[in-house]
Amino acid sequence: MLPAADRALARPRRRVPAALAALAVLLVVGVVTLAGLRTPAPLGAGAPADQFSAERAYGHLRTIAAETHVAGSPAAERVRVHLETTLRGLGLETETQDTVGPEAGQLSGGAGGVTLARVRNVVARIPGTDPTGRVFLVAHYDSVQSGPGGNDDGAGTSALLEVARALTTGPRPRNDVVLVFTDAEEACLCGAAAFASGHPLAADGGVVLNLEARGSTGPVIMFETSVRNAGLVEVFGRAAPYPVGTSFAVEVYRLLPNDTDFTAFLDQGFVGLNAAYIDGAAVYHTPLDTPDRVDRGTLQQHGANALALAREFGTVDLAEVTADGDASYFPVPGGLARYPGWLTLPLALLALAGVGVLGWLARRRGRTTWPRLVAGFGLALVPIVVAPVGAQLLWAAIGAIRPGYATLLDPYRPLWYRLAVLALAGTVLCAWYALTRRRVGPAALAVGGFGWLAVLGVALAFLAPGGSYLTTLPALAGTLGGLLALATRRDGPWAVVGVTVGAAVGVLILLPTVVLLFPALGLAMGGVAALFAVLLGLAALPVVDLLHPTAGGQRAMAALRARRAGAVPALAAALATVVLAGVGLAVDRFDAAHPVPTQLMYALDAETGTARWLSTETDPQPWTAQYVTGTGRAGDAFPAFGDEEFRVGPAQPAALPAPRLDVLADRTEAGVRTLRLRLVPQRPVRLVSLHVDPASATVVGAQVAGRPVEVGGAEPFGVVFHAPPPDGIEVELRLRPTGGPVSLRVMDGSDGLAGLPGFRPRPPEVGVVGSHESELVAVARRYPL
Repeated sequence: MLPAADRALARPRRRVPAALAALAVLLVVGVVTLAGLRTPAPLGAGAPADQFSAERAYGHLRTIAAETHVAGSPAAERVRVHLETTLRGLGLETETQDTVGPEAGQLSGGAGGVTLARVRNVVARIPGTDPTGRVFLVAHYDSVQSGPGGNDDGAGTSALLEVARALTTGPRPRNDVVLVFTDAEEACLCGAAAFASGHPLAADGGVVLNLEARGSTGPVIMFETSVRNAGLVEVFGRAAPYPVGTSFAVEVYRLLPNDTDFTAFLDQGFVGLNAAYIDGAAVYHTPLDTPDRVDRGTLQQHGANALALAREFGTVDLAEVTADGDASYFPVPGGLARYPGWLTLPLALLALAGVGVLGWLARRRGRTTWPRLVAGFGLALVPIVVAPVGAQLLWAAIGAIRPGYATLLDPYRPLWYRLAVLALAGTVLCAWYALTRRRVGPAALAVGGFGWLAVLGVALAFLAPGGSYLTTLPALAGTLGGLLALATRRDGPWAVVGVTVGAAVGVLILLPTVVLLFPALGLAMGGVAALFAVLLGLAALPVVDLLHPTAGGQRAMAALRARRAGAVPALAAALATVVLAGVGLAVDRFDAAHPVPTQLMYALDAETGTARWLSTETDPQPWTAQYVTGTGRAGDAFPAFGDEEFRVGPAQPAALPAPRLDVLADRTEAGVRTLRLRLVPQRPVRLVSLHVDPASATVVGAQVAGRPVEVGGAEPFGVVFHAPPPDGIEVELRLRPTGGPVSLRVMDGSDGLAGLPGFRPRPPEVGVVGSHESELVAVARRYPL
């Protein structure tokens, strides 16, 4: 016989239409919420002159990303000339900052090596009429060595050229607007660091708007801010025509090993906003990142937001928008919701207290018991844990079938796999609910779900405040809806309205998070998206329960019907998981347009005349496996590679010269030997490096290209220099030799394996991994001095 608490939960059949209406409301909220993440229609070349036009920007993009243009290359110089010519044609004060970056005081040594570059930043200024500060619009114009950079960052660069044009059509801004097209971002952020720390226009800091890309499509997300961002976010929310941003993204980004030019500006005390689009990441840093892969709608959003923000920040008192505390914010249809960060912990504690009151009142009204509430809270943890683990196992199984995914940020066509992860989360939720509802009761399970949302909100308030809203607000809204349902006539319309509104808040907040987490983290971390999908399900649980079969006739028969009805969605979701994953495997096959990524390098020790193929692939693709047959390290001849383990294989030595090391001065005083050297590449290269063998000497001081370098004492010392000039770079070392000659290792690196002995070109269905080492040709030599 069912206890009184369960008898009190019986619902008359007339609530089924109300339940369907409630689910329809949630569906509408979900559709409208997702529509708010869509990119706008691109404007054509005939758009009004004061508006941003993706088509006009695309005209620049075709020139900028016509070919690979890594820093220091002739192609990069052609892009730089196009930027200068365009900006001067607009009547802007334009210059090229030709220097070595970063500036002195920002360099430190270590085993991997100090990293510098010769950079050529293009800088243009629109002088303000009554400046309260400066606004800096930033994008990098260099590409990686493995692709033309149509999206990264040809889109940002071309967008800023169109923004500059639009800004010149109206009245001058109040504040100075400075456009900075940085060099060598891909190598080391050196262009941004050189500008932020050494250019006169950067001396007083200012507000930075950085435009980036890590994909080829999707909404542009404002994913990073400086601290004390409330005023900046307020401007973003009211001025950007398509504001997509979340304070949770800031927290996620801090966990990722990624940097952009924005980092270099933050290090120098600037404030501002960083925006990028991230979907379609399979082409990132690859030869496929061509202009035709750029989504015009995404480009329109990128540029339209940048233009509107440049105008707004160009008008306001910049001191006022940079003096507030932090804000919590998230996208809603038609805008950006935001509230002060100081409310984060009080709201989280209020939600937790509200769940306690809800549980107490549900027990007082006879809807549940204390033991059931405890059981409901404990059991609600099951889907929270099982669904993410299941999603990770699902992707591991897919990866075992399709090993080429291991080196991709995301599959070329990830939609079906993403839907499979969501179906898996639905399977876990439905199965869990079907198995627990009868014994624990829907009221206890609902309170338990809200309880975990509230607990996570409090935890996030301490650990990642910008993400606390994700669970705090759904818990708070669901609790208020539950209290309304308990305070009104059971099964009445207000009860349905209460739980529906509460669930709608959960959909509004959590659905965009689930959708954006997939491209942000990739399917390799699909368990995170599955976790938030489960949290969304827990927030909507009271509405879903409205559809549950009601008790009628004999209780045993009603319970049997309930269990059967509960099992049907779980079985359907499980079947959908399998089907969707299968469709993904069938649809997302590697071919000439979507090649399987491979990674290969060539390393030649010019001193011994030996060469090896190297690859970072842990499970080499068949094409790579013909070159690498074992595992190992690059060896002492290549300290710039560090202690990383590679797949290795023997290679035929090529007739390539090693860099030359000229001794300009050599003196010893008080046991310290000072060497002034010039490292000169003997072929066109992207980088050169010099490392001191720690067994032969300890470096106690160093200068690179005139920049003093902080050395690490007993730590190995090295320097890696990108875009070296043809006449080389000057390095001064102050050493304490350990006895005998000082051993120096030099290396240079160029790009492109074609023409090397023994190399067979990739077939059309085999591509290049988007990494900074792909296609690298390294030549090294030891110099004993």
